[in-house]
Parts: sequence; C-alpha cells; structure tokens
Amino acid sequence: MAYATSEDFGMPELGEVEVVKLLVAGGFGVGKTTLVGTISEITPLRTEERLTDIGYEVDDLTGVEGKSTTTVALDFGRITLSPRVVLYLFGTPGQDRFWFMWRELSVGALGAVVLVDTRRMQDSFAAVDFFESRNIPFIIGVNCFDGADIYDEDEIRAALDIGAHIPIQLCDVRHRESVKLLLVRLVEHLMLQAASEITSHW
Repeated sequence: MAYATSEDFGMPELGEVEVVKLLVAGGFGVGKTTLVGTISEITPLRTEERLTDIGYEVDDLTGVEGKSTTTVALDFGRITLSPRVVLYLFGTPGQDRFWFMWRELSVGALGAVVLVDTRRMQDSFAAVDFFESRNIPFIIGVNCFDGADIYDEDEIRAALDIGAHIPIQLCDVRHRESVKLLLVRLVEHLMLQAASEITSHW
C-alpha cells in the first residue's frame, strides 16, 4: 500500500491506491469516536484522555453527564472499499479549545459528516459554519440517542439553517449498518457535487 502525508489524503496515489479522506465532526460528546470505532476495519487510533476537574469547569456536559473521556487531537479509522480505493476517516475533537486541530485535519478532505445530537442542536452550529466557509461538502448525521426527541427533516434543516441540497440522515453510530448507510449517503452526495461542478464548466 502507498503512504501519504496529510496533504496527500484525498488524492489518488500514483497508480496504486486511491485514498479518500473524510472527516467526522460535530460537538462535544456527539458520537464521533464511536462512529469511527464502529466502522473501522482496523483498531482505530484514538487520542482520548480522561476528563479532569479542570475540564469539567470549561466543558458543557449537559446531556452527556456520564462522559468520562474526550478526544484531544483526532480519531482515525480505515475502510477498504476495493483493492484500489481506501477511505480514511478522521474524527475531529469536539471542545472549543481543540478546534485549532480542525484546520489541519481538513487539508485534503473531500467531505464530512457533521453529527448532530438533537438534545444539543446548538453544539453543531460551529461545525456547519466551518465546512460551509471552506466549501467542503458535508451531510448531517442525526445520531439518535436513547430518549432523545425525534424531529422531522424540515425541523432539523430549519434549526441548523442549512440549504435543501444538504442531505440529512438519521443514524445510530453504535451500529455498523447504520454507519455504512451514513457514509454511502456522504459518498453519493460527493459524487453529485462533483458531477454538478463538471457540468457547470461546460
């Protein structure tokens, strides 16, 4: 297998393996680490640390009171689609103080899943703004937490203030099939975006 730097992710490897870099983003405790771990064919790379008393003073644990660890840099997983196509998944850290990592992780990314917890919808605004401002295609994955209210697509779209062209997919990131469907939806969205851009240049 060919190797690549972070700048190379998302670009075809020279006649060997095409690496597609995708991001999994969203607020604190929304399920990014779980998603990567659920779908990755390898033991995922995680940079989790235990929450400390100092962290409890700055992190909003409303709705995730039982959370004891947090990602401080990234999560990384891999999915082989074929002998020539490999997906690299990068999960971003969720807390405000680690958002400087997002800029580096986004280099070379073809698209992203923005995970949403409907109990804390406002925590997703920053991720939506980040990808919109950088013209990185993304879809919304609504992680269906136990006991959380279920809203229809129009309500979610209005709450996030996103256009009709951005797909919204309900999911449970604890289940592999659900994550697979979410990633398929993202890849389909990327293909439509690419076709649209080609057409607009004719």
